[in-house]
Amino acid sequence: MKLKYKFINFILIVLFTFNILPFSISFADNLYEDEETINFLNNGLSSEEMKQEFKGLLEDLFAQRNAAIVSGDCELLKGFYDLNIKVSLWAYESEAKKTNYLISWSEKQAVKFRDLKSIVRIRKVAEKEPGLYGVICDVATDFNYFYIDTPDVINHFRLGTNHYLNLKKENDRYIITKEWYTDPFADSLDMKNIKSDEIKNYILTQKQPEFIPNERVTKAVEYAHKYCGVSEDEEFTFKYNSKYKDHNPDGGDCANFASQILFEGGGFKKNGLWNYSGKEGTKAWLNAQGFKNYMVGSGRASYIAKGSYQQTYKAAFNMRPGDFVAYEKKGRITHISTVTGFDSKGYPLVTCHNTNRLLVPYDLGWSNDNIRFHLIHVHY
Repeated sequence: MKLKYKFINFILIVLFTFNILPFSISFADNLYEDEETINFLNNGLSSEEMKQEFKGLLEDLFAQRNAAIVSGDCELLKGFYDLNIKVSLWAYESEAKKTNYLISWSEKQAVKFRDLKSIVRIRKVAEKEPGLYGVICDVATDFNYFYIDTPDVINHFRLGTNHYLNLKKENDRYIITKEWYTDPFADSLDMKNIKSDEIKNYILTQKQPEFIPNERVTKAVEYAHKYCGVSEDEEFTFKYNSKYKDHNPDGGDCANFASQILFEGGGFKKNGLWNYSGKEGTKAWLNAQGFKNYMVGSGRASYIAKGSYQQTYKAAFNMRPGDFVAYEKKGRITHISTVTGFDSKGYPLVTCHNTNRLLVPYDLGWSNDNIRFHLIHVHY
């Protein structure tokens, strides 16, 4: 069937049945633990023609979601939902909450989003039954922002999300009847604990530090940017390093990637405690808590600060590329991100897996009041 979306005024009514995967266990190529999705992935291949036709449809969907974030107007989202249907109303409210979080974060940060652009890769499309199509896609979204006192200086980061949708054709439109996707903001939707004005004023007084990385740090950063899963190099945009197993199905790939950065790029030597061979690694290599404990306990790294965002955001300006942030939730380290750059105010930017991030402000997605930040300096 030919989808002539260029000639049809599609009205997308999004009827989500949201089953959001936890942020700490989301991943690039093995996202979906749901049996329906696994069966769908294993059931044959999609035609390239069908992929391209649905690509345009989904690009329009993500463009409209992005426009809502830039404008700060959640009303723009309503055109995608039938608010008379309960599951669709819930979906709208969930999406609006995420949009409002980004707006609140930008106010805390003293920034404005200039524009957002999404790259969509369709992995599979199949007609599951007459008129009902299943789509799996990967999305890399570029966020361009500026600080309110320097509107001509544009900063940039990229986030990856992965989606499974069911689209049903009704006359000349498609209704999204089901969607699962990795949620980079699952631990970030409550900013009541953050005193925005105090933080905003402090950030605006900062400037990017003078920093010349040594060769090991430079190589570590290059490796991180290449294999983060949302690389700006088109050849690697949706790829991990195939030398390593993607450990997301085992509980997460963030520590594995942080270890790769240190070994492949930073030149750190393996040993009995911190090791990877074949497709398996030690706890210190693969586990977020184990990785943090090993790096600090071995003397290869040391603390800069530890505590809530309010307690640590000033100390974060002392972080440098090659350092890492360990995120604590309910007394356990659940995620690791590597610092790979600064923005124009010297704010640390991190790169990681789970979900895939490239040069993202380190606290974005981690704003709930039960999150504790461990800011760690690595001794290269």
